Amino acid sequence: MSFLARIYEKILVLSKTSRATYYLVILSFSESSFFPIPPDVMLAPMCIAQPKRIWILAFYTTTASVLGGLLGYFIGVYGFSIVEPMLMTAGYMDKYDLALQWFNRWGFWAILVAGFSPIPYKLFTIAAGVVSMALPAFILASFVGRGLRFFLLGALVKLFGNKIDSFLKRHINVVGWASVFILLAFIGVDFFNQYG
Repeated sequence: MSFLARIYEKILVLSKTSRATYYLVILSFSESSFFPIPPDVMLAPMCIAQPKRIWILAFYTTTASVLGGLLGYFIGVYGFSIVEPMLMTAGYMDKYDLALQWFNRWGFWAILVAGFSPIPYKLFTIAAGVVSMALPAFILASFVGRGLRFFLLGALVKLFGNKIDSFLKRHINVVGWASVFILLAFIGVDFFNQYG
């Protein structure tokens, strides 16, 4: 079993403990700036186990993720030279370069779309700091993008219950890319309506 697979299994165990909400907040915060496992893997089983708390769990996850994103933003502003070798070692530089390209093309929309993208969100938060994205726009886009992702997950659990957990484990990348495609299509239609 790989290192990430062992971490994933540990997170699933933590999602069933009495301190699960605390761990969810820590995971959501850290994933947005440096940790490799997305909070969805803990949020989904917690929503299944605690259906009356779905919306508050989605809110905690969103808020902690945005706060962690701010840490990533400030890493980009003040400490990119320190983290750049780590991105290279972890094999994230090509994805980081893609995040920068998205910023150059779409600015605000890049961070919003990043909330759904299978590309690690932390790369976008760091890139936002590197390019000095306006902080209010970064926070707004992060809340909207991350909120849509985690509240959508909560809604899917509400609708499908236990079935959604096994579906997400098998198809999370497809769901992520489909969401990105839908958002990009919306942006394209909006752009065409304004400038076409």
